[in-house]
Amino acid sequence: MSEQRFGEWVAVRRHDHVAELVLDRPKAMNAVSTEMGRRLGEATRALADDPSVRVVVLTSTHERAFCVGADLKERNSFTDADLGRQRPHARAAYTGVLELPMPTIAAVHGFALGGGFELALSCDVIVADGTAVVGLPEVSVGVIPGGGGTQLLPRRVGAARAAELIFTARRVPAAEARELGLVDQLVAEGEDRTEALALAARMAANSPVGLRAAKRALRLGHGLDLRAGLEVEDAAWRTVAFSGDRAEGVAAFNEKRTPQWPGE
Repeated sequence: MSEQRFGEWVAVRRHDHVAELVLDRPKAMNAVSTEMGRRLGEATRALADDPSVRVVVLTSTHERAFCVGADLKERNSFTDADLGRQRPHARAAYTGVLELPMPTIAAVHGFALGGGFELALSCDVIVADGTAVVGLPEVSVGVIPGGGGTQLLPRRVGAARAAELIFTARRVPAAEARELGLVDQLVAEGEDRTEALALAARMAANSPVGLRAAKRALRLGHGLDLRAGLEVEDAAWRTVAFSGDRAEGVAAFNEKRTPQWPGE
């Protein structure tokens, strides 16, 4: 396993074709400061540009928290001008995760609140252990979710449920979060990272061209009417149908062997 650092608080660890994007600011429960947001943006841009990465897993090194959201201690000293200058870096951090072209999995334990939960919502799949507590409490401190929460949460749980959760600012424990669809898999305590990496490895065994095209079709087609959605799917299908991965996949199937994906 190799590791690349992006500043002090963000790392990328490579597990073959799986990249682990690590939140590593334990003294602040991974609160997203201006600097951390800037580094998350850098890391996600590097991952997006790396054709050897097939799946990304977002993890935390803190024992009791995935990420507690924005660094409110830092913001307490901000002027309005400071907050305005920070906004592009904050948006780049969240949209960087959201717009990764390959499948993404969040491995959540402990607190995933505010921007921390928005980072998880930006992923395609959320694996959580029994200690997870999630929520978007921003209105309780005089703001609103600003990392995609007002748009991503209703896409998961519906408009009325999202409104109730955002307007009450309540924290949701793991079992209820699974029941409501706020997380996708609930695993034993301490197993979120292990299970997420195992799931990522199963995904990464498949065609990298196929994985990216399938994600593109899922993301772009969501919310469209059926006819428009099928056109999105057809466009994505065409990017795979004439690829080297498609030829290798068919050949490997007929030759009863494991595919050696060219990734193009």
